[in-house]
Amino acid sequence: MTETPQEQQIPTYKNVVEFVENYLSVVYRRQVSDLSDTVWCPEWWNHTEAIARLDAVWRAWEHLRQDGATGMSVWFLDHADKHMAVLLDPKGPFKYCSVRNGHKDMLIPLPLTAPPHGMFSNPADNSEPADPEPTDPEPAENLQSAGSEARR
Repeated sequence: MTETPQEQQIPTYKNVVEFVENYLSVVYRRQVSDLSDTVWCPEWWNHTEAIARLDAVWRAWEHLRQDGATGMSVWFLDHADKHMAVLLDPKGPFKYCSVRNGHKDMLIPLPLTAPPHGMFSNPADNSEPADPEPTDPEPAENLQSAGSEARR
């Protein structure tokens, strides 16, 4: 039976939580004990990176499930496998968490230094970045004389 275009647009799962609980955790089974090289946090929703990645995986699944030919293969290879490899990696966002001991909020955001004011444009106001200061400014007359010497 073929779905109508309207039926295709209705998501199977109403949100990422429902998708993770009812599909991903059932289909994507892994050994996640303290003795394995695969980690998982039962409170995955406490990790901003996990939320972003799993939401992307869910949305890709909702789209690709409609392709009866290779959609699910594309979903596994290009979406689920890549995001899950990062999430389940012992150096990933669940590094300090475990199924036994639960969630540990020990990772901090990446350290940043603010760029100089005006270095980047603001798309909202259509402004251009400020012209950078020349590193070795030469007086205009030196540039003109150098140019005239090169033409000789």
